Amino acid sequence: MPAASRETQKNLFERYQPYRRRVEIAFWVVVMGLQAAFNTVVAVIDADKLGRAVPMWQPVTWELSSHLVLLALVPAVVAFERRFPLSLATLARSLPWHLFASVVFSVVHVAAMVGLRHAVYALAGSQYDFGDGPEKWLYEYLKDVRTYALFLLAILGYRLFMLRLQGEARVLDAPEDAAEPAPPVPEQVLARPERFLVRKLRREFLIAAGDIDWLQAQGNYVGLRVKGHDYLLRATLTDFLAQLDPARYARVHRSYAANLDRVAEIEPLEGGDARLLMQDGTRIPCSRRYRDALRA
Repeated sequence: MPAASRETQKNLFERYQPYRRRVEIAFWVVVMGLQAAFNTVVAVIDADKLGRAVPMWQPVTWELSSHLVLLALVPAVVAFERRFPLSLATLARSLPWHLFASVVFSVVHVAAMVGLRHAVYALAGSQYDFGDGPEKWLYEYLKDVRTYALFLLAILGYRLFMLRLQGEARVLDAPEDAAEPAPPVPEQVLARPERFLVRKLRREFLIAAGDIDWLQAQGNYVGLRVKGHDYLLRATLTDFLAQLDPARYARVHRSYAANLDRVAEIEPLEGGDARLLMQDGTRIPCSRRYRDALRA
């Protein structure tokens, strides 16, 4: 890849970062909105074919109630997939959890959807009839499990797109053209590295361990925040933290670790959790489980 093309790709990723959250939210809002509109039109057409005179507000209520609840469930699905990532290496462990999650997903969706419909119908002076509970829920579950799977596909597809845009970085333990592997080093001689040589977008970067501001677990990867730049390594947060000085780096959340020298402020939250304000202006969560250890 030409140097200009690599630089353009790098700049695209960095320019996208300030708008990333808004784009992600807008994507789901637009998708759910379009889906609700299309389904409303289909419901009206089906009612006309059956010769049923249905007021427009009823199919609008059916679809809006369903898709508003689905939209509210998107962050939960994203967080759950992050906790149980889907990949070839983790499929056997994560798939049963996602099958269970699809049941919970459907129960919450149906319960909230029906509640909203009852409320709207009551305001209109009418009464909503959901139908036979068990059979109707099974019908809804068959639709919801498909929706849950589509959500997962969208999340995984977006992650692959971001990896392609960002460029996956990896630690270069040894020159790639080394003729033979280096001899093993006795455990007592091993020391934590002061620098990491990583490759990203076919370029190599030398990162000082002390320049890492914070780390985030992202499925089978760990993201490093270094002086305003992001590097994604194929490693687990636990394994990478083992290479860093525990006196400077502490785990503050199941998915986050922080450079204690870069913590500017600890913001207490309800329930015992906290939020860390880093010197680079970003905020990362600190769960109650790790908060006491962080103070110590």
